[in-house]
Formats: sequence, C-alpha cells, structure tokens
Amino acid sequence: MLDLKFINTHLEAVKNGMNKRRAKIDFSLLSDNDEKRKSLLLNIEELRHTRNTVSDEIAKLKKSGEDANPLIQKMKDVSDTIKTLDKDLAIVETGIQNFLISLPNIPHDDVPVGKDETDNQLVKTYGDPRKFDFEIKPHWEIGENLGILDLTRASKLAGARFPLYFGNGARLERALINFMLDIHVSQHGYKETLPPFIVNRATMTGTGQLPKFGEELFKLEGWDYFLIPTSEVPMTNIYANEIIDESLLPCKFTAYTPCFRSEAGSYGKDTKGLIRQHQFNKVELVKLTTPESSFEELESLLANAEKILQLLELPYQVLSLCTGDLGFSAAKTYDIEVWMPSQDKYREISSCSNCLDFQARRAGIRFKRKGGKKPEYVHTLNGSGLAVGRTFAAILENYQNPDGSVMIPEILIPYMGGQKIIRHDA
Repeated sequence: MLDLKFINTHLEAVKNGMNKRRAKIDFSLLSDNDEKRKSLLLNIEELRHTRNTVSDEIAKLKKSGEDANPLIQKMKDVSDTIKTLDKDLAIVETGIQNFLISLPNIPHDDVPVGKDETDNQLVKTYGDPRKFDFEIKPHWEIGENLGILDLTRASKLAGARFPLYFGNGARLERALINFMLDIHVSQHGYKETLPPFIVNRATMTGTGQLPKFGEELFKLEGWDYFLIPTSEVPMTNIYANEIIDESLLPCKFTAYTPCFRSEAGSYGKDTKGLIRQHQFNKVELVKLTTPESSFEELESLLANAEKILQLLELPYQVLSLCTGDLGFSAAKTYDIEVWMPSQDKYREISSCSNCLDFQARRAGIRFKRKGGKKPEYVHTLNGSGLAVGRTFAAILENYQNPDGSVMIPEILIPYMGGQKIIRHDA
C-alpha cells in the first residue's frame, strides 16, 4: 500500500508510475475524499475545543449556583454533532483506505517501460539447450509412458489441472523438495518454516492478494479463510503488526508448501501437463530487510533461485519484467525461465520480486533501528526457489532418452537413493 502523505506530496510521480504500469487510476476520487477528511477533522477539532471550553464554564456556573442548563443543552447538541461528524469521517476514511489498498506498487526507476511480456528485457542466459537426435516428447507423455504421472486419473479425482504422481514420479517430486530446501538452508542461510496452508483475510490482504485478486483464490465455504496461492503469503506475514529489532534483519525464510490457484482467465492456456495447475508444490523464499539493503538482497535472492537450476544443469534465462508485466505488489521483478525442449522455448519457473515497503505497510511490519527515534517499515522480497512441478517437467524433457527413460540429474541421485535412471514402473 502506498502512503497517503507520499501520494499527496509526489502526486505527479505517482501518476507517472501508474501510467507506466498502464493502470487507469482516477486520483480525483482520492483528492475529493482527502479534502472531505481534512474538513471534517477541522470541524470536529473545533467542536471538541468548544465543548471543552464550555464545560469549564458550566463547572464555574454550577459552582457559583447559577443556571447552567442552557449551556448543558447546547453542549448536548454539540456532542450529537460530533458523533454525526465522526460517523461521516469513518465513511470517508474507509473510502480513502479502499482506494489506497486498490493501488498497485510504483515501478522502480530502473524497471524497463513496456506494455506487456513482449517488452520484458533479457538479462542473461545460462547453459546451452541440448541437441536431440531423436523425436522430443513433452513431459506429460514421458511421465505417462513411464507410469509415473497420470493426469487422466487425477482429473477423475479432482477435475482438470490437478496432478497425480506414482512411484518414481512421487519420489522425484519429493527429492526435488528436499534438495531445494537443503540448498537454501545449508548454503543460502534461510530458516526453514512450515506455515499454515490456510490463512485468514487479513493475511491475504497484507501481501496484496486481497481485495483485488479474490477470484484467483480458493475460499473455504462457510469460513473467511483461503487456501494459500504461495507460501509467500504466510511467511511475509509472520511479523504482521509487530516491530522487529534491526539486529534480526534480514529475516530469510524458506518453506515447502502446496499452492492453490484458480487460474482465473487462463482458459485454453497450458491445458496439458504440469505448467499451469490448480494445485502444485513450490519451495518459496522470503526476505524482510532494511530499505537500504533491499535491492542488494534482490540480487542475492535471484542468485539463490538460479543456483538450483545450475546444480540441476538445466538451461535457463533471466528477464527483467517491464512495467506493464509487473505483479501488483512488486516494484521490480526478475523472472527465471527454464528451457522446455518440447515447446522449443523458455518457460517461467521463478519470479523474484522486491516489493519495497508496499506489503509491509499493508501488514504493519516495522523495525526499530538502534538509537532510532521511531519504527520504520521493512522492505519485503519473495521468489520461487523453485516451482517444483515445473522443475519436474523440465527434468523429464531435458533428461529424456530415446527409449523413453529419463536420467536423474547427478545432484539428485543421493536424494533418489542412488537411482540414476527412471525406467517404466511395473
């Protein structure tokens, strides 16, 4: 959430940021409500001052035995007016809050300006895509032929866009989760967490999923709870409405969780395979930092996510998202895209974002500097480290053999109990 004072003092810069995002925002609604708020506050303050002054006069009249009833009645009317104005003020402040909470974050100055994903800028590539001398199969065919993936029976159990793994497929998914967590904890210094998979409305609002993206969430019927779309949501909110000591920063959390997304608006996209699912596994990275260190921490976060693909020896590229493709809460985002041979292109496997104080302001996450006069908002960062199902798919495609078997990446062999190849499960 953007700060109202910042908007009022930097209105043109804020408008420019929204224009870069191609977000159509009518700021006159905010200006009108803010003027009403100031006027109401002034009136209420004046009436309260009058009430306090007259109350002293009433006390003096009563002490001297004089009739104070006219003034008492007048102050009753003043009190009733104050109550009415307080109600009006609450309505206006709610309108301001609703407006502020609907505004996306302002893109950072070095984010490329563009209209959509076609304007994202290539930052780097890693590894050379393998050249195949046999017909390349997509991951869903490989998995089904090996008997380790069954999307047809999954659809019987739950509907479209749900996975069902068997045998070495389930084991490979679990191996990837353990491998990713081990690297992020032992080599990158993150604290492993196991957060709730169901969160409340305040938690969803804190990271920006609500109110704007309610249709993309799975809500529990009869409860004001939601299945998490990513563990960024609970991990970022761990210190919601708290003040953290500066010595604890940066806080670095990682977690494996299942993730649940309705994929609203994705009709007809990636209908086959594991790229776009309603339920999928992910290892997430979250950081809470001081403002001055957040962009350095973003580069570190990106490197941590990249390391997983490097160890798996999977080719990938990194893109800097343009202003028109930024997520709602992000000020700057890098996307990592892994090479998918069957599609002859790179596909997103991680997004690494710096949200500045946007989420912290919504969630009330602050820190106190040593010797500082007042608390400040932390900066929050998040990134996939990585999306497990998409990594599973990339391994099947990049490590496939002519006979339909799949080699296990060397780094994963210990996690697979020494197994080096996946052949058809009996």
